[in-house]
Amino acid sequence: MKLWVEIHLIVRENPLSPRTMSNQTRVTEFILQGFSEYPEYRVLLFSCFLSLYSVALTGNVLIILAITFNPGLHTPMYFFLFNLATMDIICTSSVMPKALAGLVSKESSISYGGCMAQLYFLTWVASSELLLLTVMAYDRYAAICHPLHYSTMMSRAFCSMLAAGVWVLCTFNTAIHTGLMLRLNFCGPNVITHFFCEAPPLLLLSCSSTYVNSIMIVLADAFYGILDFLMTIVSYGFIISSILKMRTVEGNQKAFSTCSSHLIVVCMYYTAVFYAYISPVSSYSAEKSKLAGVLYTMLSPTLNPLIYTLRNKEVKAALRKLFPFFRH
Repeated sequence: MKLWVEIHLIVRENPLSPRTMSNQTRVTEFILQGFSEYPEYRVLLFSCFLSLYSVALTGNVLIILAITFNPGLHTPMYFFLFNLATMDIICTSSVMPKALAGLVSKESSISYGGCMAQLYFLTWVASSELLLLTVMAYDRYAAICHPLHYSTMMSRAFCSMLAAGVWVLCTFNTAIHTGLMLRLNFCGPNVITHFFCEAPPLLLLSCSSTYVNSIMIVLADAFYGILDFLMTIVSYGFIISSILKMRTVEGNQKAFSTCSSHLIVVCMYYTAVFYAYISPVSSYSAEKSKLAGVLYTMLSPTLNPLIYTLRNKEVKAALRKLFPFFRH
């Protein structure tokens, strides 16, 4: 899920010859640069990241438990929220343990297999989250624009099919990209200018052609980056139009409250992704990519449960039933 604008950085049409590659030592591990250029901030960064990780895990686990054990939350909106919380846990857990370890050691290394596994899980959940946010936007569209037909439009079978489609489609997409990455040769250098394994810096390290990888990235991003975003915008266009046509202030506020949390999450997530990966002519920026990585792998999974919980009376009520100490 890395965007199309970096294709000019990672396409290499003149790979090293087989003879040259045979004289090179094949990379068996990578060094994650992380935040080593700021040694004076190691303790501060470790404290911040550990706090974010703890809140992200706690918040998303609480949402999963609240939805699982409260029959009143067994509705399409909360079913998709359950899936979003699961994705957030996988996303942050695929990055944070290694990032925290890197902050307490002088050099953070990751095996070749570990790097590919991290790339797989992170790409999987990042693309899944983009697609799921589009599905959730459609759910809000059906609830607000077609309230009388909502139960028919968003039946349990259809919701299950949508969720399964998100997971399976993104699993297939990620398997292709990871498979293409596995076919590449890495002969050195082996320093990844990031705090986790990400496609653009990895492709820059390859000593073989990345042309096919780049084409597939463009095709995937055209779907995940552009089509998903446009469908979400269209859904909210219809939602806002329907809200404005409502005659009562109470109806207006109720309709807006059902989609405001999701809209905040959508804006936050797309802002992070667009900030990192849409730059028409500029070169790949490690600093910019690290900042965006913090936003969508740490900050977003941390804020998502807080946004949905603090703005949602039903979730707070479910948590109070499940955990009596929340009443105080």
